[in-house]
Parts: sequence; structure tokens; C-alpha cells
Amino acid sequence: MVIGTLAMSEHIEHFATADVDQHERLDFWNRLASETFNGLSIDSSQETFNAELWRWKLGDLTMTRPRSPNASVHRNADIARQSGENVILHMQHAGSCLHTQGREVHTLRAGDFVLADSNKDYRVDLHGVNDMLVVEMPRAKLAERIPQLQNNLSKRIRGESPSSRLLHDFLLSLWRQGDQSGADPHWLKGVSGVFFDLLSMAVSDTHEFGAGDHKIMNKMMALIETRICDPDLRTSMLADELGVSIRTVQSAFAAIGETPSAYILDRRLTRAADRLVAAPQLSVTGIAYEVGFNDCSYFTRCFKQKYGVSPTAYRAKH
Repeated sequence: MVIGTLAMSEHIEHFATADVDQHERLDFWNRLASETFNGLSIDSSQETFNAELWRWKLGDLTMTRPRSPNASVHRNADIARQSGENVILHMQHAGSCLHTQGREVHTLRAGDFVLADSNKDYRVDLHGVNDMLVVEMPRAKLAERIPQLQNNLSKRIRGESPSSRLLHDFLLSLWRQGDQSGADPHWLKGVSGVFFDLLSMAVSDTHEFGAGDHKIMNKMMALIETRICDPDLRTSMLADELGVSIRTVQSAFAAIGETPSAYILDRRLTRAADRLVAAPQLSVTGIAYEVGFNDCSYFTRCFKQKYGVSPTAYRAKH
């Protein structure tokens, strides 16, 4: 595959290393990375480097969704500055990573995010099969909404807060809607404004957990992502696995305005929506079982309630 021009299209572009000779895949990935984000480079010890990237220029937002195996991503600030004064959102959708910028070192799990400073080098070590939502944006526009922006850069923003989950869902919804290159410019401007507002809310969210609640919540989130395909995953399993009472699990979720069962259901449906688009060769029934449902009819009802259409219609639309 030949990479296009440096001026990115307003259409959603898709790139895959599967289209490239195995021995040239990492070089291809590096050329694509540096074209998309100045100063970006990738190292990987994977013999077979299978990765995909969706890329989209949405107004003044450069949006990407990379999926890749174990790798180390580096960004050189001296080169990155050629793109202007920017901030880069790294939001973990699936898998985990270690995000390092200066003295700030954070492990990101599903839903967590970091706002990286384009004026400083940073490194992201990807663990396992990794799915991340990345958005580069003008620093000035975000600073208008977050006066103390500098104090919030390079910090981990936890994904369990209501505003962080709302931002996560909004970004996913943009990708699910698909190409909007023919959309009204006013719509594009509106989407950009909503994004900045949601991001500023997530950063400045005043809801705080106690240290013990954070620890328990992080463990539960990680356990749910690991066991999401197990149909027996429920509140009692979380309590047993973590050695706490069912009431403790319920209270931790209540603090973020959620119940364990509703959260697990939502994560399964979100995973199913992604699989319907990413794996067209799989049947709807197969995907339902894969994400932890043991009743396909129940899966279809829940999916339609969340997305407004059946799984089959959703796949055809995307």
C-alpha cells in the first residue's frame, strides 16, 4: 500500500499492515505514523506486526484509532512542534499501556486517558492487542476551556468518572457514525465544540474517590475487561474474585452512578458493536456468545435498546 499525501483527507482512511509484505510492515507503520503525527516512531519486537489504523481529519481535530500488538511508541517534541502548539489525547479503549512523559509515568486501562504535551517528548508502551483513541488538537482551544491546562497535562484521568465515560462514548459514537466528509461545516464545528466541552468536563471533574475506592474500582474495571466474555460474570463473581463483599462492589459502582450489572451489560454491547464492524466474517450469534451472552434473542433486544437498530442492521450501516 502506498501512503498518500501529507495533507490528510476529510474522509476516514483505513490502513492495514496485512496489505504489506511481512518484512516491510514495521517500516510501513513508521512512515504512516510520522506522516500522521510529526516526530512519531514505533519500535516492536513482533515477528509478525499486524496492525490497523483509521485516520480522520474532523475540523481542527486529527483523529486516529490505531490497533496494534506490543510496541513502543516515541514522539520527538522538537519535530512535533512543527505542527504547532498542540495537545494529544491518548485514550485507552482496549488493552493497556504505560504512558511516560517527563517524570509522569502512568498505566492506562480501558477508559483512562492522558493529555500529552507536544512540547515534551513522550513514550507509550503498548501491552498486548491494543486499541486506542488518539486526538491531536490545538492547545489554544483547549486552554480557553481549561485555564489551568498546564497543570493537567501528562496526568492520568481515570476512566470511571461519569464525564470520562461520556467522553469515551462520544468518541466511539463518532467513529461508528462513519465518514462525515460531506457534512455541513456548521455540524463539523458543532462536533468539535462538543468534543472540547466534554474533554474539559472530564479533566475538571470534581468527583473524587477515596484511595481505597480507587484501588477497588481499578481492580474491578480490569477484571471486567478480562472476564467480559464469561457469561457467569456478575456482581457475585467480582466480589469473590476481589475478596470483598457484594455490598462493597455495589457501593463502588454507585459512587459513579452505575450498577455492576448495567456496567457489564454496557461493556458487552460496546464490545459487540466493535466486533460487528471489525469482524464481518463472524455471525451475529457468534459475536453474541463471544462477548458473554448465552441468549442471542436477549442480546438482540439489549443491542437494539442501546443502538436503536438490530445487530444485523448496525453492521450493514457501518
